[in-house]
Amino acid sequence: MHVSVVLFTSDLRLHDHPPLRAALEAADAVVPLFVRDRAVEAAGFVTPNRSAFLADCLADLDASLRERGGRLVVRSGDLVEQVCRAVAEADADEVHMAAAHSAFATRREERLRRALESDGRRLFVHDAVTVAVPPGEVTPSSSDHFAVFTPYYRQWARFRLRTAVTAPRRVPVPDQVTSEPLPARADVTGVSPALPPGGESEGRRRMAAYWRHGLDTYEDLRDDLAADATSRLSAHLHFGTLSPVQLVHGARRRGGAGAEALVRQLAWRDFHRQVLAARPQSAHADYRTKRDRWRTERTARDDIEAWREGRTGYPVIDAAMRQLRHEGWMHNRARLLTASFLAKTLYVDWRIGAAHFLHWLVDGDIANNQLNWQWTAGTGTDTRPNRVLNPVIQAKIYDRDGTYVRRWVPELKGVDAPAVHEPWRLPGESRAALDYPDPIVDLSEGRERFSRARDRQE
Repeated sequence: MHVSVVLFTSDLRLHDHPPLRAALEAADAVVPLFVRDRAVEAAGFVTPNRSAFLADCLADLDASLRERGGRLVVRSGDLVEQVCRAVAEADADEVHMAAAHSAFATRREERLRRALESDGRRLFVHDAVTVAVPPGEVTPSSSDHFAVFTPYYRQWARFRLRTAVTAPRRVPVPDQVTSEPLPARADVTGVSPALPPGGESEGRRRMAAYWRHGLDTYEDLRDDLAADATSRLSAHLHFGTLSPVQLVHGARRRGGAGAEALVRQLAWRDFHRQVLAARPQSAHADYRTKRDRWRTERTARDDIEAWREGRTGYPVIDAAMRQLRHEGWMHNRARLLTASFLAKTLYVDWRIGAAHFLHWLVDGDIANNQLNWQWTAGTGTDTRPNRVLNPVIQAKIYDRDGTYVRRWVPELKGVDAPAVHEPWRLPGESRAALDYPDPIVDLSEGRERFSRARDRQE
């Protein structure tokens, strides 16, 4: 009997899964395998919110496989060792997996390839599983990647996507391959109270609801903080419980301004991956260094803690940071505002903010997170490094009546807009009655004052 192994990584679904389809076509039985890689944990990427969401995803994937006569095999340890062990137990001929694009993932893939080939086995890596357009498929004539989004998007939009594949009806799994117990969300501590459920079933339910009720208004409402009109599909894209190829096809079939805007956001996701694939050091180093001498944990400890805890005295910033802790998610416009406030107004190293986001965000993703932070800090692919987002002006535009602020900052629930965005301007008695801090920095000074102070220290 011919057996193949399907290694699931960031593609925890059965619908539109080319590696699984190829494995089933090549063999009489398959081993659906997920490895809880100790190296990922050692790197600090295993956080409570993502661990809890992952547990949901694995439980849902196992249930879907059992409906098809199979099961999920879960192992823990070094990924290469555990895959080779499963291959030996099943006497498998080949392993199929999705391509990944970080430096860590590509090194791990090469280790696995060498280990399998030394034992006479083969590794097949499939593109366009976790992205719509793989890195390297569209490139400028003068470089190995695009550094500006607009010309990238023009080529990306013309690229012919592969056809989505259907979920298999049967997934036969050999009996002799053993599995650890599935992890459970209930065993994870430190999880955000309102963390949403994970899994392909939940992702497809949310996607279907969004097609019906959210897509048409997406272009008009996606920046409205209070409306909560974004798709909320980012965590499902991060864990691969939804296919980006299927999402692009689905949006294009429906058409309209909302669909075009959503597709553009999916293109941004691919854009960041092609940057990271070409410049893997941008996960931790400036893509375009400005020789900034950032404030650090040592020089800005109190300001950083105020930002993390949502007590900066700027209501929209504090609302967003509290939403992050409570839900493990933050509105995209709020991500831009909080990142700009930390990096541009407080002049704090973008890596400090990026690390905090990666700890809490259930959709925490190296490419999107790090490169969006760099875009905001002025060290990334953006050509306007001096852009600064004023939190008061932005709040008055995107939270006009203060609903978002009052939702997350109950100290201000009795304050109407526009005063809710500038509570320090309230009359004395009204201001004194609020249990809310004064602003930690004057927006008119901010970056200039801190950069001067840093220059004196140097």
